[in-house]
Amino acid sequence: MYSKRKIIHIDMDAFFASIEQKDDPALKGKPLIVGGSPQSRGVVAACSYEARRFGIHSAMPCAKAVRLCPHAIFTRPRMSRYKEISLRIMEIFRDYTPLVEPLSLDEAFLDVTVNNLNNPSATILADKICRQIYHELQLTASAGVSFNKFLAKVASDMNKPNGITTIPPDKALEFLASLPIRKFYGVGKATEKKMHRLGITTGYDLRQWQEDQLVLHFGKFGSFFHDIVRGIDNRPVEPQRIRKSIGCETTLSTDTDDIGRINTILTELAEDLGISLKKKQIGGYNLTLKVRYLDFITITRSLTVKTPLYTSSDILPLLPTLLHATAAGSRKIRLLGLSVSKLVDEKCIPRQLRLPFLAGIGSRPVVVCRQ
Repeated sequence: MYSKRKIIHIDMDAFFASIEQKDDPALKGKPLIVGGSPQSRGVVAACSYEARRFGIHSAMPCAKAVRLCPHAIFTRPRMSRYKEISLRIMEIFRDYTPLVEPLSLDEAFLDVTVNNLNNPSATILADKICRQIYHELQLTASAGVSFNKFLAKVASDMNKPNGITTIPPDKALEFLASLPIRKFYGVGKATEKKMHRLGITTGYDLRQWQEDQLVLHFGKFGSFFHDIVRGIDNRPVEPQRIRKSIGCETTLSTDTDDIGRINTILTELAEDLGISLKKKQIGGYNLTLKVRYLDFITITRSLTVKTPLYTSSDILPLLPTLLHATAAGSRKIRLLGLSVSKLVDEKCIPRQLRLPFLAGIGSRPVVVCRQ
């Protein structure tokens, strides 16, 4: 019934904060918060386990974090350092298997069904990898081991920090039955509330529902929920993950409903986004505006265009339409963001040649790829 794959999900423990404590031993054992100043409107990017004991978590406003833990130590993120360490960690993963799918700087899936050590035990390999990371970088990681990606990812969170959890095929259904519904992939806050209204609070409850019933309530995700609660997840580990979007955002220094200021900020974001697109030599057909209001309610508004967006000059004319679809001007805003998706390589830009070159080929468009 189940696949015979051996999947490991490795997740670094409090990655950003652990690197700061590694680089500055004076920070070890202290409640450390990586993020903005507690006097600013920034948010927590990461925090140490010592800080988590006070209820602090990522994405929490720094002003709230300092109220929960007045003696917390705040430090600014050093992304170049985190990326440097991440690259080494990914190299360690590839010492064991070429099938490595990074999810972020600090976590990845590994398919070790066939591996460089010819070791049949995924649990032993997970232990070796975590030990090597600690030996070389003095950082701890937690690992989940199972026969599919979903179970491996859930397992990696079961015994943090510095733990390994294995879910073999004969224990999968029992494990899934006891799992709170919020732990299931694809179940966010809204879906969790909807499931609770339907009497679904655990995997056991979910398994009582037929596929057509779940589809009726949850659309295409219904089939996914039906399969995953039965241990069925055939997604492969994909070494070359395709970037789906690129964007930037900013938390405003003060809330505002001033349209002039909002437009100025969006112009700056569009310029930053244009620079990022140029650096990566990509464009996209979809532009999304993200707005977070004073009450933390977040909305997005999107437009799809026929010609790819490559520069800020392409993006700027679309902003008034997107902004008009929000409550900007009547509700105060605390965060703005822009992103481009449905990406396309800049090296291949559809464009029409001058008319003399079209002789003999009719009126069909010609695509020219720059090499």
